[in-house]
Amino acid sequence: MSILRFLGLDQTRAATAVETDTIRKITQELNALDPERAKYIAAFSYILSRVARADLNISPEETRTMERIIVELGRLSEEQAIIVIQMAKSQNILFGGTEDFLITREFNKMATYEQKLELLECLFAVSAADQSISTVEDNEISRIASELRIEHRDFIAVRSSFREHLAVLKEKPGPPMSKPS
Repeated sequence: MSILRFLGLDQTRAATAVETDTIRKITQELNALDPERAKYIAAFSYILSRVARADLNISPEETRTMERIIVELGRLSEEQAIIVIQMAKSQNILFGGTEDFLITREFNKMATYEQKLELLECLFAVSAADQSISTVEDNEISRIASELRIEHRDFIAVRSSFREHLAVLKEKPGPPMSKPS
């Protein structure tokens, strides 16, 4: 027996039991969702994580932005959104290259054009969460927009609203240009 347990200070078991119960309750709530809604939220979340991971790094800001989006648009509790986003991120890390097109194609079948535009806006918001949309992220969003058959003019309209975050348009520091004599 450990000294901490003898003194009643070993609370890891109690904390783990509470955390496990919380996770079970949230999972039960997610299982209670309408299957079509759950499928929509899962695909939406996965595509968000696809863009967040395009540069091979999902920042804490991107994670928080994805969670906020799922709370607002998915009408899930914060706890549920955290689990959904963690699952989407894990699936993307494990199966990203294989599943990207398949999940996006499935989302394309189930979403209206307005929902696709809503997702596009969210993709830019996630990639701009750290105040800069890298070229890799921008290219991934463009690829997703193409897979979703979003019209180019609509893609450009949404992208334009995030232009201050586009790394490709930001001034690069360098030596000042000399003026010709």
